[in-house]
Amino acid sequence: MTPADLSLTVQHAVRRAVDDGALRVDVPSRVKVERARPGGTGEYASNVALGLARSAGRTPLDVAGILQERLRDSPGILAVDITGPGFLNFTLRADAGGDLVRAIRGAGSRYGHGTALAGTVVRFADVTEPRASVVTDVVLRLLRGQGADADFGGDERIPVRGGAYQPGLLGADAARWALLRAATHDRVLDGAPLLVQHERNSLFRVRYAHARVRRLVANAAQLGFAPSYETDIHAPELLGVLGDHPFVLLAAARHRAPDRVARHLEATADALLAFQHTVLPLGDEKPSAAHRSRLALAEAAGTVLAGGLSLLGISAPDQI
Repeated sequence: MTPADLSLTVQHAVRRAVDDGALRVDVPSRVKVERARPGGTGEYASNVALGLARSAGRTPLDVAGILQERLRDSPGILAVDITGPGFLNFTLRADAGGDLVRAIRGAGSRYGHGTALAGTVVRFADVTEPRASVVTDVVLRLLRGQGADADFGGDERIPVRGGAYQPGLLGADAARWALLRAATHDRVLDGAPLLVQHERNSLFRVRYAHARVRRLVANAAQLGFAPSYETDIHAPELLGVLGDHPFVLLAAARHRAPDRVARHLEATADALLAFQHTVLPLGDEKPSAAHRSRLALAEAAGTVLAGGLSLLGISAPDQI
């Protein structure tokens, strides 16, 4: 992990803390990291917590603790320590990308599921309004995926701005995306653009990215090589969004916000589509260990895209 990678990772942690409601600050456009000074620990340090403390209305130590919690399991970081008034100190790992890819491969479509909400009991009221029904269905999946005991039979309702569910006009996938991609208090997406195969169509980008992964895997097999999960990969943007996936699912469950999952799938698709051109050998180039590890990373991204779409009740076709 390079200092630039680490900076991006800390920025992602700030964004997760904001999304979780733990911090109310503007996410900085850049987080400064530097070599740890005498008296610090690890290899790198950042004063980001001191810079955010005033706007957060908290002490630097409080902010540092919030970020430390969200950085401990980040790819590439072995340990996070707090020193002085609130400096974050980082000890880095040597094989971060490989660890993350192996973790996704092992968990499959359940990557990002967990037990953080085990012991939590949630009972929703029965709903008939179309959008509320679809949103509640997805929130139940998200809560159960985090270990909660979630079902109907209670009185909790998710505040939702109404909207028509139109599978007959749009197809089931586009009809669900139109209701779920917008925040629950916002107007549903216009359905017509979701039927056009264009990069401006967010649903198309996500499903196309998954289909591209399946094609990359097939093309690699024709060239005689398969994914390798043993080496590290330098792709900070894609690794960052894949590492964020468990935190996004947990936040979406806690805040009853399926749109967070949809937006995260868009970010994953965009990172994958920017990375895909490095996966296969070009021209007379022979497949190398780097190509095999990049293929493994692309395959992991496809797993996350398929799993996220499944949580939203949307299919992930192998071909588009």
